[in-house]
Amino acid sequence: MMELQFKRHRRLRQSANMRALVRETVLHKEDFIYPLFIVEGDNIKNEVSSMPGVFQLSMDRLKEEMDEIVKLGLKSVILFGVPVEKDAEGTGAYHNHGIVQQATRFIKGQYPDIVVVADTCLCEYTDHGHCGVIEGNKVLNDPSLDLLAKTAVSQAEAGADIIAPSNMMDGFVAAIRRGLDEAGFIDVPIMSYAVKYSSSFYGPFRDAADSTPQFGDRKTYQMDPANRLEALREAQSDMEEGADFLIVKPALSYLDIIRDVRNEFNAPVVAYNVSGEYSMVKAAALNGWIDEKAVVMEKLTSMKRAGADLIITYFAKDAARWLSE
Repeated sequence: MMELQFKRHRRLRQSANMRALVRETVLHKEDFIYPLFIVEGDNIKNEVSSMPGVFQLSMDRLKEEMDEIVKLGLKSVILFGVPVEKDAEGTGAYHNHGIVQQATRFIKGQYPDIVVVADTCLCEYTDHGHCGVIEGNKVLNDPSLDLLAKTAVSQAEAGADIIAPSNMMDGFVAAIRRGLDEAGFIDVPIMSYAVKYSSSFYGPFRDAADSTPQFGDRKTYQMDPANRLEALREAQSDMEEGADFLIVKPALSYLDIIRDVRNEFNAPVVAYNVSGEYSMVKAAALNGWIDEKAVVMEKLTSMKRAGADLIITYFAKDAARWLSE
């Protein structure tokens, strides 16, 4: 009888310790950036109805949240502001007393080692819900750049460690880099939402940030989900303009794009595990349909395996707990 010739790959899967020994992709708490939604007012801790376990927090409730974050071993947060008053130009985004600026000063004063990433956009602050200045029903690109640069400088003045512009205007990285440099913040890096798709997975975030457009959609500035090569063009432009990190958003349905960006560029790549991806898992878990821990950790591992160095995720606190078990 002729002897069969084949490889014995199972040799490296025989025990938990053996599998751990050869594991190629490992998650660490330092990989995660936890989003926080800061609202104006007092004694507010409102659970976002479409995002179980995620809360809108007023400044006086921020300390208890930050204490938990530090205790869990997380190292970085990204801040989103939810103001009471909004206007056509989103002036609350760049006021010195804006809600993100207040939260940044508090966190850096009380928890100086935490890395604060400031989301730099106008949509939470405009009464029309778009990410720039409008004229009629058109979002104007170039006039929006000045306001975005002002917002970035204001956030840096408040102590933000990283500026994360999410607006997808053409030239936004160049405008913000120039604004930061001219204001003396040459060492503040830019974490660009370089590849941001016009995705259906953002719905719950818009509940949390109160940022739903009041007319139309964002398809003239966010990318068509069908496009791949466009992502590389966008990322290339941002790198040339001075970006220090490249975000791909969303993550789970765009793992191929994360890998493309990782292969093409040497900058740190950030996957944004967005609200819809979070809410679907939470809903299935609450119905008992899935093992939440197993699914979340598999999903986060897939993002890192695809090439992400960092992951912005609403599961950061849960994942940190599970990694400590």
